[in-house]
Amino acid sequence: MEKQKIRLTQEKETLLVPLYSKAVESQRAHPIITDPKAEEILNGIDYDFRELHVPKQTLITLAMRAKKLDSYVCDYINNTENPLVIHLGAGLDSRVLRAGQGKGEWYDLDYPDVIELRKFFYDETDHYHMIPSSVTDRTWLDQIKGNGPACIIAEGLLMYLKENEVRQLLVDLQERLPSSEISFDAYSVLTARSANNHPSIKKTGAHIYWGIDNPEQMATWGTGVKLLEEWYFTESEDIPKLGFRDRLLFRMMGIFKAAKKAHRILRCRL
Repeated sequence: MEKQKIRLTQEKETLLVPLYSKAVESQRAHPIITDPKAEEILNGIDYDFRELHVPKQTLITLAMRAKKLDSYVCDYINNTENPLVIHLGAGLDSRVLRAGQGKGEWYDLDYPDVIELRKFFYDETDHYHMIPSSVTDRTWLDQIKGNGPACIIAEGLLMYLKENEVRQLLVDLQERLPSSEISFDAYSVLTARSANNHPSIKKTGAHIYWGIDNPEQMATWGTGVKLLEEWYFTESEDIPKLGFRDRLLFRMMGIFKAAKKAHRILRCRL
């Protein structure tokens, strides 16, 4: 197969970072997550991934993030008769293969040029759909079959939105798909301010806008958001698999509240 050239700009190019992370992690002796599709896509793209300058800590964290979000989807699908899964900002991620189990309806949404690239590696079916749209253009909701409740995943996405955009997204999702669950990773306010200096973010030209210190505040937004879980990377069951230096780093992060809450995963009910 001829390699696909990457022509993505700003925050769209950041989708290559989690793809690269999962592909690299899959090749380790004791991987946190196994993702053969990520390896396949990595080999099918004409791009110098070394230019992303992804630190080792980021590779580990993104693998943990993917695994935790996968677990939410699997739990939902296993306990729902007719599941509806919506992956916002899906990029080139293979969650539909890792956790989809071929059951119910699954929608992957991203910018039109990202979906165009995605279609080189994934095929739509009667139950798997790709929607080419910005998440802030809410007409995409008209393409969703059913009225929920849905399992909604927004991985590495909401921090690129402004707070008013995050609020409006949750309002619209709650109105269209009431009683759904949404799971996403979130930065603290301080981390959101400093994350734009991350080498991968600087390389792509993307910009981080949103962070939140107390996720309980979302309940005051008038959206009916209820926090179900605030999960920290320091709780990962895979920390013992890491080398001594990385295990020590996670142990130190667990001691300091600000470090622990710098980047975590939130699961909420709408």
